[in-house]
Amino acid sequence: MDEQPLVGIIMGSKSDLPVMESCTQQLWALGVPYEVVIASAHRNPEKVHEWASTAADRGLKVIIAAAGKAAHLGGVVAAYTPLPIVGVPMKTSDLGGMDSLLSMVQMPSGVPVACVAINGAKNAAIYATQILGATMPEYRQKMVDFKKAMAEG
Repeated sequence: MDEQPLVGIIMGSKSDLPVMESCTQQLWALGVPYEVVIASAHRNPEKVHEWASTAADRGLKVIIAAAGKAAHLGGVVAAYTPLPIVGVPMKTSDLGGMDSLLSMVQMPSGVPVACVAINGAKNAAIYATQILGATMPEYRQKMVDFKKAMAEG
């Protein structure tokens, strides 16, 4: 896709790529242009700050943030942008992803991060497309068609 990205996908580690592949595949199938960046809120905070604080000016409309363990990435990104954030908690070896999930859903008041299931990357793509569809009729129609096809089995 050579179009202007509408969805930004940020993940804290290269190890998140295999799970997030279902997100990029779903966005591609829905015809949603996206960009991907790997930057940790803990190891690359300046890169996260730069990417998140310029996201809206670069034309992004929604951000999907995938992270594991402490899972601060979504909240840090939310602090730097007015855009909606969809968090994808990564399954972890320590606590099975419950650490990631609880970190994401416990954002402080005023810094919301919507959250899908542990490793719920496909749903993050669908939700991001629904957000786009609220103001962009072409993506609303893609979701109507998607749900119709799903109902027909």
